[in-house]
Amino acid sequence: MAAIHNFFWFLVVIGVMILVHELGHFWAARFFDVRVDVFSFGFGTRLLGFRRGETDYRISAIPFGGYVKMAGEQPGEDVSDDPRAFVNKPRWQRMIVAFAGPLMNVALSIAILAGLAMFNHQKVVQEGPSVIGHIELNSPAAKAGVEKGDVVVSMNGEKDPSWEDIGFKTFQSPYKTLNLTLRRNGQDVTAHVTPVFNEREGGGDAGWEEDGPIQAYSVSPDMPAAKAGIQNGDLLTAIDGRPIRSRYTLLDAIKQGAGKPVTLEVQRKDQRLTFTVAPVFNKSEATPRWMIGIAPELKRNIITTRLSLVPALAESVRENGKRAYLIVSFLQGMVERRLPAKSMLQGPIGIAQQSGQAAREGPIMFLLLMDMVSLNLAIFNLLPIPVLDGGMILLLAIEMIMGRDVSLAAKENILKVGFVFLMMVVVFVLYNDISKLIPG
Repeated sequence: MAAIHNFFWFLVVIGVMILVHELGHFWAARFFDVRVDVFSFGFGTRLLGFRRGETDYRISAIPFGGYVKMAGEQPGEDVSDDPRAFVNKPRWQRMIVAFAGPLMNVALSIAILAGLAMFNHQKVVQEGPSVIGHIELNSPAAKAGVEKGDVVVSMNGEKDPSWEDIGFKTFQSPYKTLNLTLRRNGQDVTAHVTPVFNEREGGGDAGWEEDGPIQAYSVSPDMPAAKAGIQNGDLLTAIDGRPIRSRYTLLDAIKQGAGKPVTLEVQRKDQRLTFTVAPVFNKSEATPRWMIGIAPELKRNIITTRLSLVPALAESVRENGKRAYLIVSFLQGMVERRLPAKSMLQGPIGIAQQSGQAAREGPIMFLLLMDMVSLNLAIFNLLPIPVLDGGMILLLAIEMIMGRDVSLAAKENILKVGFVFLMMVVVFVLYNDISKLIPG
């Protein structure tokens, strides 16, 4: 049943992406009076559709994509006497038609985040400087000499970065050195931290955590913490007399205690309470460990507002710009072989699982997923790979520089190479998706 649910929401996501993308090509082609023969949702055999004017609008058998077929688009078509053929239009017009698909996906991403910001915009307000509250043992930060209590004065030249900035920069910089200036006991020291790739998180990890109040985000029923009386939202102030200013303080204390009861001090509204909790050993986890049933989380100062149209658009452009930069950074990392393609690339099965999960979590999470998928699709299509929009744009740019057309034989060979490469990518991501579903 879950698989059917996932597949349905996958079709919703991919259907919107395809429709928006192909509408970009279609509208641009119509604007420049290019004859459009087919507008297809899906590839392969035509299942159903209708003809309106000169265009056949159809649904085809394979739903993982779509296309707009324009007269004279394919090399070798004899349309020399048709002024409305794609190949007979000026190169700059053809370039705009090719670019219009990804542009529409970018526009969709901007519209989604702007719409959410107008409805429910949440902004984290950080009070004071960025203080490090925890350093994981043997982590990149520990090896670089970073210590608990250090204040981050600058990172890669950016002065007084917020933890949002630090987290983003760390996440998008696996195996790339971050140059920090830290204030320790009133003196400035330097550190050079090289985050490693965290496969579970999907990005860079330096092994540090910000300093701040920690709350019980989720207390599992029938676990020791819940039985002792700890509730969701309780502020965790100390464990065995040790102040809690990081999630890892709690987790490390339980791990080091190896099953011994711990004393937890919490604040609930105006009350200060103390609980004695005996951990249990959970063997069902991927890594068996002692647990009390609390998911700790940093208590952030979040302001919720509704932005008007112009500020919402500006915020959406800023946020999508950061996400696009992150995607491009990861693509660069894969090309440089710093990042594993197996962990970075997802195919239809992985996207289907994410679609189903996002739908179960509510409309906001589903819209955020659509935003990311749309942005990824735009960037992927702009890659300079033959058969993709980016490949066509690159070829047209080369012809504009040369002042003449690339030979027909060369175009056909380029398209064949691009098609083979694309099929290899498809096979890889499908294999990757399936391998993640198989235990061991």
